[in-house]
Amino acid sequence: MFGEIDGVTILAIILFIAGFILIGIEMVLPGFSVPGISGIVCLLVAIFLISDSVAEGAIITIIVLALIGAMLAIILGLLSKARLKSPIILKDEQNKDKGYISSNDLKYLLGKQGVALTDLRPSGTANFDGIEFDVISEGKYLLKDTKLVIYKVQGSKLIVKAIN
Repeated sequence: MFGEIDGVTILAIILFIAGFILIGIEMVLPGFSVPGISGIVCLLVAIFLISDSVAEGAIITIIVLALIGAMLAIILGLLSKARLKSPIILKDEQNKDKGYISSNDLKYLLGKQGVALTDLRPSGTANFDGIEFDVISEGKYLLKDTKLVIYKVQGSKLIVKAIN
């Protein structure tokens, strides 16, 4: 049925496989970089090598696009169910020492005393035990170096008031 497979057909098959693998890598690690561009080039060259006419090339292109769509659906499904680790989503905590903390439960900070590093208009930055946090005053303008206390936590928002 298929007869002999010549070198051009084998090369086209290798290019198809490489193209799909490279585009799959680009889907998991996005950024339109080397894998994505290389995958597109591999697929285009493979389509050019394997097709005998423009109509056949168009049909193969439609099939390739459908396969890429199916790959995208599968990869998005795996990413949404957390079966694959998404490189786009930030880690929960990046650097506690510098104060970059995600919206974890910050209630442990209630009652902590610190000092305003910037004017609070009503938001700004304050230092608590050597760690900088973004804070919001209770609605009042507070000057830099004002002594503060955290009296309310709303999600990731730290509400402060001046200590008299």
